[in-house]
Amino acid sequence: MEEQAKIVKDLLELNVNDHTESKNGLRYLSWAWACTEAIKQDPDFSYEVQMFDGKPYVYDENLGYMVFTTVTLGGMQKSMQLPVMDNANKAQKSVEYNYETKSGVKTVQAATMFDINTAIMRCLAKNLALFGLGMYIYAGEDLPQELEDPVNPLTPEQKAAKKAREAEDYKKQAIINRER
Repeated sequence: MEEQAKIVKDLLELNVNDHTESKNGLRYLSWAWACTEAIKQDPDFSYEVQMFDGKPYVYDENLGYMVFTTVTLGGMQKSMQLPVMDNANKAQKSVEYNYETKSGVKTVQAATMFDINTAIMRCLAKNLALFGLGMYIYAGEDLPQELEDPVNPLTPEQKAAKKAREAEDYKKQAIINRER
């Protein structure tokens, strides 16, 4: 149990900012880097893509595709799911469809196996966040809290700059949400 607690603590404190990608105002952690960090913590790290009738997804004609992964790390096992989405984070289905926004009609293309594979790997990175790796990204923070040095706390100027970045990220996300 101590080893498991150490793995989670180490991953929670790890700054992943140099290994993220941004798309449409959202940050994603590189799955390859995330897996490398998991292997450093536990060489026996493994993951499984859940299969449904021989396919790596569940499909509903009204809702779209969903993928699932299960990660085993340090003797702990956790599962995660993620919808297959386009670049605007809209659910993809087996056929293209249109939706209206304030700026006009948009089209969501039918999902391809590439889209499904991309979703699986993003699901894996998200699954690893359940163990602490990059969890602060999903909480909308800039840095893991433990990385803020208690001996040398942020100056008022640094705190103001951090708040300004957070406000800017919030505005970008609000614009994206309005366009949906």
